[in-house]
Amino acid sequence: MASCTHQAEVNIPIGAIWSFVSDIGNWAPLVPGYIAHKVLSDKESTWSFKSDMGIIKKKIELKVDITSWQEPTKVTFHLTGLNEKFTGHGYFLAEKGKNKKNIMTGSLDISAEGMMAKVANSLLNTALPEITAELTEAVALKAEQEYREHAGV
Repeated sequence: MASCTHQAEVNIPIGAIWSFVSDIGNWAPLVPGYIAHKVLSDKESTWSFKSDMGIIKKKIELKVDITSWQEPTKVTFHLTGLNEKFTGHGYFLAEKGKNKKNIMTGSLDISAEGMMAKVANSLLNTALPEITAELTEAVALKAEQEYREHAGV
């Protein structure tokens, strides 16, 4: 299983981070290679994005199920491939940082299954750190932007 965690400093209150990540529609478009998403309920959505992992470039469709809302600090989710055989899980966590800044941690664990699992998992091990960092940084930046727009800062 490919696993990666990334932390980003966020210069907004933890409640503002929660306000952003508690709406899955806010962070789905920030996935690298985003094509589209559909919110099925407050805990379920489907996402489509283009995967570019070296020699493998393809459209990936997955289902995202929120498994836990732990207001105001953590949202956890489960991932299921709809057109590819993989499963995974992840979370976003907000914690108090230093100097009035907070830390947002993004974590992803993904495992491919089936005949091509060995090759796919090797590619995931290489690509997942960049994907996790891009997603976490994008969510942190967008949460800050949304906060500033609504707070008039």
